[in-house]
Parts: sequence; C-alpha cells; structure tokens
Amino acid sequence: MIQPMFRTFALILTLNLSLAAGAAWASTPTDIVKGTVDEVIRLMGDPALKAPAQKPRRRELMKQAIDRHFDYEEMARRSLGANWKNLSPAQHSEFVKLFGELLEASYSSKIERYTDEKVKYTSENLEEDYAEVRSVVLRKNDRIPIDYRLYKSDRGWMIYDVVIEGVSLVSNYRSQFTRIIGESSYGELVRRLRNKVGELHQTDKM
Repeated sequence: MIQPMFRTFALILTLNLSLAAGAAWASTPTDIVKGTVDEVIRLMGDPALKAPAQKPRRRELMKQAIDRHFDYEEMARRSLGANWKNLSPAQHSEFVKLFGELLEASYSSKIERYTDEKVKYTSENLEEDYAEVRSVVLRKNDRIPIDYRLYKSDRGWMIYDVVIEGVSLVSNYRSQFTRIIGESSYGELVRRLRNKVGELHQTDKM
C-alpha cells in the first residue's frame, strides 16, 4: 500500500504549485510562489464559488492554477529515479498522467480546509537555472518550514519538488516507488497507484 504522506502534505499543496494570473516569465521564483498562494486563496474566498453547486467549478479553477506552474513530468521522472529510463515513451505518458491524478486526488478535498494560515517568505537561493524558495507557514501554536524547488524551463520557473519540515516530497515518493518496484514490478506500482487514486476519490464523496 502507498504509505500516507507526512502530516503537512495537504497544506503544501494548498499553499503552492500554481502561477498567479498575469505573472510574467521574468518573475522571480519567490514571485511565482507568492503569487500561487494569493491565487489559491482568492479562489477559495470567491463568493461566487462558495455555493455547494459551484464545487466542481471551484476545483477545476484550482486545478488549472496548480497545473499551470507545476511540472508533473519532471516530478514523476524524479520520483521514479533510475526506473524512469527503463520505461517506454507510452509508459512515461501513462505514469505522468497517473502521477498527476494521484496528486490531484490527494489535495482536491484537503485544499478546501484552508483556515487562514499565514505565510512568511524567508529567503530565495539561486544557482544558475535552479532555485529554492524558503518559507514558513504560521499556524496557531505551530510553524511549518516549507521549501519550494524550481527550475527554469522554456515556460519560465517551474516547481518540481516541495520540502516540508526537511522532507522532500519527491524523495518520499521515490523511496516508496523504488521499494515497490524492487519487491514486485513496475506494473504492480501502477496498479497500487490506480487503487490509491480510486480510494481517494471514494473518500472525497463521503
């Protein structure tokens, strides 16, 4: 079974991974991350999207915002590690799609539980075409450090990993995926991921 993600996984996805509307290619990594937070919060607070009947529309808009600046392919590739090169182009496409569905199913309901946490951006480190934006999510009686890893592509700065309380999302997945493939097969990993996505969708309906 795919292990549950660490406790702040949903919070990460709530507070990042999208591109603020109108942000230019030349925006700094911090601009991208900060714009993400503002856009997601704006959608959650939009009175026109609060009615239960607007839930599908609200989620679709959030998904579009998140997808716009989150590189599922890069994250999927890094999460599979050395196993990525053993797959065919068709399997690459299949896995990226499934990986994106897993992330979406994981955050779609959690993102709506946002309760006015505050975010403080503490630093931005640049090294050629890579960047890390460090921040702290301030909750009541709690401080959660979250670092965003980005790389510069022809689409601008793209997020490819998030580090919560010192634990990399990509590394966490890679350790699980490598173990499952090593103990069984890539096909078994795909089966488990599909089952997990189905479970998350079913839970969301309850």
